[in-house]
Amino acid sequence: MIKKIPLIVVIGLILLLAACGGPKYEGDFSYEIQDFTYTNQDGEQVSKSDLEGKIWIADFIYTTCETECPQMTYNKQKIERALHEEGIEDVEFVSFSIDPEHDTPEVLKEYGEVRGIEFDKDNWTFLTGYDAQTIKEFAVKSFKTIVEPMEDDTFIHGVLLYIISPEGNAIKSYNGMYLTEEQIADAVNFIDDMR
Repeated sequence: MIKKIPLIVVIGLILLLAACGGPKYEGDFSYEIQDFTYTNQDGEQVSKSDLEGKIWIADFIYTTCETECPQMTYNKQKIERALHEEGIEDVEFVSFSIDPEHDTPEVLKEYGEVRGIEFDKDNWTFLTGYDAQTIKEFAVKSFKTIVEPMEDDTFIHGVLLYIISPEGNAIKSYNGMYLTEEQIADAVNFIDDMR
């Protein structure tokens, strides 16, 4: 004899199973970040798995850049300050150097410190420790952005700031050169909704 399961129990089980699928973030896209293990400004190894479960904001910079990169770093700092004002302290800030030959850990640390980044208390990481081809391929595969060296020791590169989900997917971006107050507020609200 087969018992009939009440409809309410079936609906409840469906909702429970759907909830087990994990959070779904409504970003603008979803690019899976490839696994990596690179060297930070303190000479320590940092891998994608170290950022697992965290929200992070990433970009691509090089320290001898005199135009886009300082502005991008400044705009990330503006987002960081806006997050702190909202009591959001657990977001990581990651910059991948696209000039690893020049940007040693020591150079990256000085670049950050000159800009007022306090590595011992801020959630900032500058990464290097790979060759130029590796970062070029990583940028394309993980972030769908270009990194191309020029003959005058400068680089063509994307200027987006990417928000990465705790699962390790780039899901939203902002123009790192021209970040308005409204976009900063949008980024803060978007991150707050992810938490």
